[in-house]
Amino acid sequence: MASLAWVDAFLRAEGLPPGYRALIERVHAPLAARIAERLRSGHGRAAGPAGASHRPFVVGLCGPQGSGKSTLVASLRHLLQERALHVAVLSLDDLYLTRAERAALAHRVHPLLATRGVPGTHDVALGLEVIRRLGGPGAVALPAFDKARDERRPDAQWPRVTAPVDLLLFEGWCVGARPQPDEALAAPVNALEREEDPDGRWRRYVNAALAGPYQALFATIDELVLLAAPGFDAVCGWRLQQERKLRERLAAQGGDTSALMDEQRLARFIQLFERLTRYILAEMPGRAHVVIPVQRCD
Repeated sequence: MASLAWVDAFLRAEGLPPGYRALIERVHAPLAARIAERLRSGHGRAAGPAGASHRPFVVGLCGPQGSGKSTLVASLRHLLQERALHVAVLSLDDLYLTRAERAALAHRVHPLLATRGVPGTHDVALGLEVIRRLGGPGAVALPAFDKARDERRPDAQWPRVTAPVDLLLFEGWCVGARPQPDEALAAPVNALEREEDPDGRWRRYVNAALAGPYQALFATIDELVLLAAPGFDAVCGWRLQQERKLRERLAAQGGDTSALMDEQRLARFIQLFERLTRYILAEMPGRAHVVIPVQRCD
């Protein structure tokens, strides 16, 4: 059993309330134990020829905006490293296409694709290459995206990890998602789709991307964990709460808050994710290896 001696310092560093310790003990620690056991028993791992490098055991963590994915990943990393496992972390957000690449996509396909977030706005090939290289040996640079600049960081600023790693924690709002049936795309789900995608061109492109290249990326996942919100309305509230906290923190530090979204812009932004978020919450619980109900954003 892993020690929890690190938890108090972790709570302080993450700005979490003391009560979060109970969640780590009740949910995170058993999940880490399950992951470690599956890795060591070889469940779900692709075999290769003797002497060949093996990709890491990949844990996919899916959850809507504000559901606590980043905190869960940080906690799991501590718990798994205490089990003497070499762990790397990759966020789907760090695989976003560059601003120039998205601008070209917006010009060629649909203006909404200039905005990062949905399937079709990530460099899937880069994600697959990173996972392959984490099989080792050698130093591997992990992509990093600067959301404040809406741009991928220069390669020199990417964090490095020494491969091979035992385990990769791969998190993102639509990690492991499957495409919707074609007939589900016909009717818009919100005002943004109704007004800015009246012919369905954007949502069909997003769904086709998810059905194609993204499935190859998600096929690397050995253990799929879903942070399940009670519904999309809760996600909207969580995302708004995140933005308010970030604004307050930056203001207290004398930082620039001009790039943050006001409530009107944020409400529009969230609509980009509504269709797939609703589908994930309905479809994924039946096949995820672990489903963690989330009632509030901490």
